[in-house]
Amino acid sequence: MPNSRLHQLSALGQSVWIDSLSRDMLRSGELARLMEEDAVVGVTSNPTIFQKALAAGDAYDDQLREALEEERDPKELFIRLAATDVAAACDLLRPVWDEGGGRDGYVSLEVDPTLAYETEATIAEATRLHELVERPNLFVKIPATEPGLPAIEEMIARGRSINVTLIFSLERYVEVAEAYIRGLERLVAVGGDPSTIASVASFFVSRVDTEADRRLDEIRGPGDLRGRLAVANAKLAYRRYKELFSGERWQALSAKGATPQRCLWASTSTKNPDYSDVLYVETLIGRETVNTMPEETIRSFQDHGRVALTLEEGIDEAREVFERLAAAGVDYDDVTATLEREGVEKFADSFAELREGIRAKSGELVAT
Repeated sequence: MPNSRLHQLSALGQSVWIDSLSRDMLRSGELARLMEEDAVVGVTSNPTIFQKALAAGDAYDDQLREALEEERDPKELFIRLAATDVAAACDLLRPVWDEGGGRDGYVSLEVDPTLAYETEATIAEATRLHELVERPNLFVKIPATEPGLPAIEEMIARGRSINVTLIFSLERYVEVAEAYIRGLERLVAVGGDPSTIASVASFFVSRVDTEADRRLDEIRGPGDLRGRLAVANAKLAYRRYKELFSGERWQALSAKGATPQRCLWASTSTKNPDYSDVLYVETLIGRETVNTMPEETIRSFQDHGRVALTLEEGIDEAREVFERLAAAGVDYDDVTATLEREGVEKFADSFAELREGIRAKSGELVAT
């Protein structure tokens, strides 16, 4: 399907990534098929996805049995299992990384979300994960909490590629981009080569509408504002991206081979059945961006998505959405702060469930 809708989208400059990874996807050839037929050039993963994969069958049983001979800590067992999958996916996607000069072909592995408010522990774990997988096309995911910002800067300064996750607000996005730029400047100052690393800034999209819509419903606010903040937020973030990665400061880094930290649209499945199932793809198509989609969204867009450069359309309308929401009594800063806090909590809860799932699975395997 070389001329599919997603291939056409890719031709406009937006990269298609998928938001799940499992051993079955690798063994069955499903990930390879997605790369061929659906233009997928990157993969992200998280503890929730891995927990589902672990619980679904016996694909991990043999490796888990072997690992149990020398390790019983559920977190350490998870890291071993996940690192195996991520390394295999990195190898599968390596030709994409090579042929594109490091633009795509990345696979992401997340730092323990319970460390989201601990800078030094995040740095230590991100370093460990990079050393464990040891692939140039690995992204380690660090959440964009306030304590995460210096960890992001430090890892970039050490020449490590980072996927900055759980970004909701425009203010935090600017802080993330500045952390990336400072990290690059530190790397260059000690003679490092910035062309060997990359980063993406992952905006979580649909959750913004879910929270804003809930608040609008509570105050019986204007109905025509429902389902509009998430897209407006992303459009204004992209406008900031173009400002931040231009000018003399950035050009000095670009001249040495540095690449911009692309915006990545995450959480792009539509949560509200009243909205189009491709809402957060069709409205956010722009050059030098990434959309990481669940498999059902990939299928939906391939079936009936509209391909056009839309990300820079309606900027004035996007600003108006912010103004009207404020006038209606919806506090944007509180919306995004709530989403960041809850996002960390949800990932931490998923990680706890994952550890419990591995503990239970381990008990079954030891008993047999």
